[in-house]
Amino acid sequence: MNQLKRVAIIGGTRIPFCRSNSAYAQLSNLDMLTDTLQRLVDQHGIAGRKIDEVIAGAVTTHSRDWNLAREAVLSTNLSPATPATTLQMACGTSLQAALLVGARIATGQIDSAIAAGSDTTSDAPLVLQPRLTKRLLGATQARSFSAKLRSFKGFRLSELAPQAPANGEPRTRLSMGQHCEMMAKEWEISREAQDQWALESHLKAAAAYEEGFFDDLLSPYQGVARDNNMRPDSSLDKLAALRTVFDRSPQGTLTAANSTPLTDGAAAVFLCSEDYASRNGLSVQAWLTLGRTSAVDFVGGEGLLMAPTVAVSELLQAAQLSLQDFDYYEIHEAFAAQVLCTLKAWEDPVYCKEKLGLSQALGSIERSRINVKGSSLAVGHPFAATGARIIGTLAKLLDKQNGQRGLISICTAGGMGAAAILESAN
Repeated sequence: MNQLKRVAIIGGTRIPFCRSNSAYAQLSNLDMLTDTLQRLVDQHGIAGRKIDEVIAGAVTTHSRDWNLAREAVLSTNLSPATPATTLQMACGTSLQAALLVGARIATGQIDSAIAAGSDTTSDAPLVLQPRLTKRLLGATQARSFSAKLRSFKGFRLSELAPQAPANGEPRTRLSMGQHCEMMAKEWEISREAQDQWALESHLKAAAAYEEGFFDDLLSPYQGVARDNNMRPDSSLDKLAALRTVFDRSPQGTLTAANSTPLTDGAAAVFLCSEDYASRNGLSVQAWLTLGRTSAVDFVGGEGLLMAPTVAVSELLQAAQLSLQDFDYYEIHEAFAAQVLCTLKAWEDPVYCKEKLGLSQALGSIERSRINVKGSSLAVGHPFAATGARIIGTLAKLLDKQNGQRGLISICTAGGMGAAAILESAN
């Protein structure tokens, strides 16, 4: 086998993320993904160019989005010869997309690629009742008017009620928040600790905006200049006054503030080989070096969002690194409790032995190195876009920082997790 090539991250871009049913309420996944890809094209001067592969996706989609990625590419001024594949891995979609194209770059199959994701719950699909669906299909296939009428024999008005979209796990019928409440109780994560984590995320994101960190990572879109979920004027007292939302008993701890909101938005990242970057005069921000995905038996009782503990452990073993060998940690904040459960699990020698097969605990992480520019609790979480957002943020943090590395950890629905390592290009 030929020697593996280094996978360069040239840069990422995104539109500001907005709470669902707010600024982007009239937009589709295709709208947001197209505009974000076009921003990436303009940013890196690749208009008219054939990119070897684009992998992008969304979690909440309509049947019309049968190949969302390809339709978005065709709506930009990339060369129409650019192939595109639509991917769905819940909240890990665009990170998984980057790992897939990264592997192809590393093995020399392709030289350039884009990984991206878009999601909107403002434009969530409404599904017809199964009985009505069968009637409409029968009427479509009927060859005579009388046969069409027979398709509606016994029709009831109740059949017109659409099935509202739900974010519950199909196998447990529990929402992600309900599952996370169970995790918080198991790991004894307090409400106060969750609120503190959420507040710090907002403060760090607001500070990053003020210092201009996001200036080249996103720009105004649809009249919005910043993520509209951000609340830098919040306080622990304000957060403590909120009611819990998934467990309304006195034992409940998760609120709307320490959980990510439903969010609309899109993000993309440009990757290529080292040779491609050199030939085209592109500056490399960071290298994508390793990735890992994992899953846990949440149906059998394991924590739904604990799979990143496994992915990171396996990734560290493959890289022959310790958990402390990183300058930055980007841990997706689906819920403050999820992050705190993950950190506590890595510090627990029993969990690390029984679940991760390790002889000792992975240990603790210096908190000041985690999500230093804020994360999903503050900026929002359009499911499929979060991975590309995080890659873009971390790559910029590593840019021009000699010898540094960063760790990405993302939990997803379905009891899965994804992790990756980025290293400085200098």
